[in-house]
Amino acid sequence: MGNNKKKEVFVNLTKTDTVVAIDEKILPGSLVFDSLNPFPGYYHEGPTESKPIYIYLVLARQYPLEEIIRATQNIEKEYNINFDAGKGYMNIGSEYLNVIRLRHIPQPDMVAKLQEAYQNQGIQFLMNKKLKGKFEVKVKIVKFLVLEELAEGIYLNALDSTFAYLVVPKYMNTETFLKVSMDVKYNWDGHEFDAARASLYTEGKLHEAVRIRSDKMDVEYLSAIRKLFHDKMK
Repeated sequence: MGNNKKKEVFVNLTKTDTVVAIDEKILPGSLVFDSLNPFPGYYHEGPTESKPIYIYLVLARQYPLEEIIRATQNIEKEYNINFDAGKGYMNIGSEYLNVIRLRHIPQPDMVAKLQEAYQNQGIQFLMNKKLKGKFEVKVKIVKFLVLEELAEGIYLNALDSTFAYLVVPKYMNTETFLKVSMDVKYNWDGHEFDAARASLYTEGKLHEAVRIRSDKMDVEYLSAIRKLFHDKMK
């Protein structure tokens, strides 16, 4: 795969998630959610494996993507750490929240430190709003990724090979995507995977896509999933 073409791509990812508000080891008064099941269609992790950490920091307002990226890069440089931060939007019923989604933070108890670091970069958080319990939410994340083209319409995340993006022929709204992905799952007997709705903007064109998460990412496997999505979209 190392000789395949790599490109930087602007990605929109839309998914559902189950989150819970946390109140320990965070900035006092802030609203922070932990994802309980970030990949509901993928069950490969064994009982001894740690759950992937996905944290949502709720913002005081909407910030331009460039401000989130600039702040994140400055924090990584200042503290000599690397983590993934995506600008996002979260719907909890009629509630609409602006968020930063954190992944790959070096330590789970770093959330408060990172919140303080973002504040120092001019990013402010929603304060003194309490939400308790578990919530089913709709999340949209926007970010740049470096993707490696394995075959036509099949891309692998160059920095995390457990994620791939499969180009599909047309846009699917939430209801259509749920129906199509369910049809795909019912007719799939291969290695399990989680799917989410996505779009890729590259070389001046928007492409509709499905994000796949799995630990099996060869071209034959991904081509078979892509073909099944194409078939079920007809």
